[in-house]
Amino acid sequence: MGNRGMEDLIPLINKLQDAFSSIGQSCNLDLPQIAVVGGQSAGKSSVLENFVGRDFLPRGSGIVTRRPLILQLINNKAEYAEFLHCKGKKFVDFDEVRAEIEAETDRITGSNKGISPIPINLRVYSPHVLNLTLIDLPGMTKVAVGDQPQDIEHQIRDMLLQFITKESCLILAVTPANTDLANSDALKIAKEVDPQGLRTIGVITKLDLMDEGTDAKDIFENKLLPLRRGYIGVVNRSQKDIDGRKDIRAALAAERKFFLSHPAYRHMAERMGTPHLQKALNQQLTNHIRDTLPGLRSKLQSQLLSLEKEVEEYKNFRPDDPTRKTKALLQMVQQFGVDFEKCIEGSGDQVDTNELSGGAKINRLFHERFPFELVKIVFDEKELRREISHAIKNVHGVRTGLFTPDLAFEAIVKKQIVKLKTPCLKCIDLVIQELINTVRQCTNKLNSYPRLREETERIVTTHVREREGKTKDQVLLLIDIELSYINTNHEDFIGFANAQQRNTAANKKRAIPNQVIRKGWLTINISIMKGGSKEYWFVLTAESLSWYKNEEEKEKKYMLPLDNLKLRDVEKGFMSTKHIFAIFNTEQRNVYKDLRQIELACDTQDDVDSWKASFLRAGVYPEKDQEENEEPCPADTFSMDPQLERQVETIRNLVDSYIGIINKSIRDLVPKTIMHLMINSAKDFIHSELLAYLYSSGDQNSLMEESADQAQRRDEMLRMYHALKEALVIIGDISANTISTPVPPPVNDSWMQEAR
Repeated sequence: MGNRGMEDLIPLINKLQDAFSSIGQSCNLDLPQIAVVGGQSAGKSSVLENFVGRDFLPRGSGIVTRRPLILQLINNKAEYAEFLHCKGKKFVDFDEVRAEIEAETDRITGSNKGISPIPINLRVYSPHVLNLTLIDLPGMTKVAVGDQPQDIEHQIRDMLLQFITKESCLILAVTPANTDLANSDALKIAKEVDPQGLRTIGVITKLDLMDEGTDAKDIFENKLLPLRRGYIGVVNRSQKDIDGRKDIRAALAAERKFFLSHPAYRHMAERMGTPHLQKALNQQLTNHIRDTLPGLRSKLQSQLLSLEKEVEEYKNFRPDDPTRKTKALLQMVQQFGVDFEKCIEGSGDQVDTNELSGGAKINRLFHERFPFELVKIVFDEKELRREISHAIKNVHGVRTGLFTPDLAFEAIVKKQIVKLKTPCLKCIDLVIQELINTVRQCTNKLNSYPRLREETERIVTTHVREREGKTKDQVLLLIDIELSYINTNHEDFIGFANAQQRNTAANKKRAIPNQVIRKGWLTINISIMKGGSKEYWFVLTAESLSWYKNEEEKEKKYMLPLDNLKLRDVEKGFMSTKHIFAIFNTEQRNVYKDLRQIELACDTQDDVDSWKASFLRAGVYPEKDQEENEEPCPADTFSMDPQLERQVETIRNLVDSYIGIINKSIRDLVPKTIMHLMINSAKDFIHSELLAYLYSSGDQNSLMEESADQAQRRDEMLRMYHALKEALVIIGDISANTISTPVPPPVNDSWMQEAR
């Protein structure tokens, strides 16, 4: 074989093959190997058994090899076999090896003659073999048998191509001598992927079954149907020999005798037979590995670099070292605290580009969802006026009042302030939900230690729940404080004099004219009869809603003034995936073309809420219940003289003004209260107290117990890392010290084109 360096090559590739098989696809290298291809019953399995000198492959009619078998032959004093899926178990009885191959095949493919591309890895140690790695592939077939799928021919073909298309794969094309070589399935498929014949080795089986007076001499001398790497002939045991359990060593002796005694093959007997084929394959695989080393080396180096970072933390890893556990616990808790703070406060690294989370989502709750919930509180206008009327009458009692009583104003205002409790508590609940989601997201990094993750989540969530009570108490206290003293001297309060003259519509506060409040895509829902739904680019300003063909804002489709517009919810259609809200005119006018309302659709409910909040800023409010069907108050509901009506109107305006002040104050203070009592408290707790709670929650060793998956992953990664490093060292030595036999010169293989 040349020298010692070359002998290390095949075991090295075997080692890499094992390491890569166990680690999965993370190190997907095309390792040099030999794939055995041929038609059904061409004698592929017999050739492999002759190499090993043992009967160990399943036999029978039809497709017997139904999964690729990666067979690693290793020269060794002792004789035994090992499977990669049965680590540590040595098979000395080769009948058991056959049974295990059959069982493992059925486990994946079932017993219905189906096939699977998932390989079985078998390693055979024996003094009778040379170092060699072969892949036994299913035999090519034309017709489906039994329960096999009808496209079995294409399935097998696709599987073969999966292996032999790789430039690093040598192709052992097995063809029986008693069929026409020019029609060989094996040579045809080999020619497809290796038109130059650089990787194809021909094997002719069943020479003893050729018709009397015919031989394959011209084929072996590469005169007829030449191949660049030539052909080697073998004589396998017949089915009768196999059934009679004829010893393979005796069969090899018979094969040798056949070639020495046959007049056509006598002069080339040294280049024929299984032992020569084994040596030739060993030599050619070794040379092939040598030729592919430069490419393999660069791939190995890039894999090593990608693993380096992850392996760094595992290099000096000792699972039972208590100091390591303490250090790991401190680091994990510290990292969790940093991650939690980054999620809440925001940071430039590891930004989620798919959806809002953490601090961003809480910000949206504070400044879009919460103000919207406050405005959404439905004040029934008729009911409110009735209540004001009753309050005025009850304050005056038996007397007829000449002046508007402030006690009635206070009673109504307090009743409206109490209604603010629900949206405030809802805001706290939504923030808690987001905080708990953030905690879960940040504990993902603790997956290696399930108990630690579980305890951390439990402790922090419990703390958040404890703070929930205090935060809700504080927010309710804010509302109680507002209830305790109605400050009619507030600088923003309109006062009684202004309330009597006030015109609600005229004094309606609007944002700065032409200020752009929001831009974005929305779908206008229109029936198919009127043109169908279309997506437009919308621009909302303080005075109008415009939509354009696209975001370049060149082709304006329509501009809708915001005067007298209101929002209403629309139920999602049965087949619709979008979330919808509508804009309509309170004066029953058409909003767009002949439509009384336009329906606007968004992809998510969050987007709907966000757009509604933007409309609020522009002064477009949700409809109140009574506006859906506004009717004049029935005369018999309650009688109202003109003076009482004026008093009711005055108090109604005062209530509007004062509730506006309260809303502004609550909108400002509730988020601040939640930040102080809940969010900042959670951050402080994680930084200063979480570790102490973890230590007191149980045994540190059980907390820092690794998950089985993590331990396995670490072991496999370290094994891979060391295999890669060792491989690079061996490749370095071999590259410097070895020479390889050049590939034979090209031959006239035009016969293959003709055959095809």
